[in-house]
Amino acid sequence: MPAVDRVGARAYRVPTPGPEGDGTLAWDSTTIVVVHVDAGGVTGLGWTYADAACVPLIENTLGPVVRGRPVLDVPACWTAMQRAIRNLGRAGLVSCAMSAVDIALWDAAARSLGLPVSRLLGRVHDEVAVYGSGGFTTLNDGELVAQLDHWVRRQRLPRVKIKIGESWGTRVSRDLDRITITRDKVGDDVEIFVDANGAYSPGQARRVAERLLEWGVTWFEEPVSSDDLPGLAAVRFPGGPDVAAGEYGYDLPYFARMVPVVDCLQVDVTRCGGYTDWARAAAVAAAANREVSAHCAPNLSAHAAVATPNFRHIEWFADHDRIERALFDGCLDPAGGTVTPSMSVPGHGLTFRSEAAAEHAL
Repeated sequence: MPAVDRVGARAYRVPTPGPEGDGTLAWDSTTIVVVHVDAGGVTGLGWTYADAACVPLIENTLGPVVRGRPVLDVPACWTAMQRAIRNLGRAGLVSCAMSAVDIALWDAAARSLGLPVSRLLGRVHDEVAVYGSGGFTTLNDGELVAQLDHWVRRQRLPRVKIKIGESWGTRVSRDLDRITITRDKVGDDVEIFVDANGAYSPGQARRVAERLLEWGVTWFEEPVSSDDLPGLAAVRFPGGPDVAAGEYGYDLPYFARMVPVVDCLQVDVTRCGGYTDWARAAAVAAAANREVSAHCAPNLSAHAAVATPNFRHIEWFADHDRIERALFDGCLDPAGGTVTPSMSVPGHGLTFRSEAAAEHAL
């Protein structure tokens, strides 16, 4: 059985096409940390959307504890990383770094066997649903309409999500106007989701949630801070939009605390601990009769998604879709509203375009 020979990482900063923002944050670039794991002549690929500080953590702390281990023993590698970071703290950048290495390990293991990652994880679904995600608060009305048109007319996506909670929830009228624009553009047959990124207070979020029924909005993401568990619970009501949160979940206790107060649990495979802890988080949700939805990193999420019985949909996030199509070959096409990871390509089927990424290297 081949052993892990090398673990390497590098960070790349990719500018956005223009200023982007949501209810509580603005940005003009996105950093991606790419990991390669070499094992017995195959190379596994993983990544996380996090700070470049992950690179020395991966190369100096996580890499040494997985080198020499059998590449098929990914859970053992994960456990070794978990033990190595005891005094560093699990949440945040440490978990992002672990996630990228874990994904690369699963990719290397699958490639060494000539199997797709989804088969190695245990495939459940032939295909999974996706939704278009973006609708940044920085977009003017024309730019918002153009993005909606691309999703609905060109890609034929039956679900779209826009950002609300502009300026920390101080422009509610503007938020509602943008939802009106969205419904007018996409028509009655397309589901509308909204994401406040924790911008509202609980009372404010509850009032907005009641208004969302006017446009048939079915998904209200992070109406309040995801750290405010009583606030999330207060926004839910019978017949209201599903309340969703969980993208900042870095360990299982977080997800266990979250599931009683949400209708659907979000999990980010590049933050939660990779494919290994994704499966555990999904089991925590299943124990509470909840579905999970993949937060961002769409091309990596797809393999975990089809291997998850209680799965709802993947967030096909505009930023990550753009970056992944630019930096990786083998990306999936969300046209029609579903994706199906290949059953004939080993690993997760993605290869790094190092020449394309070179100009963005840090």
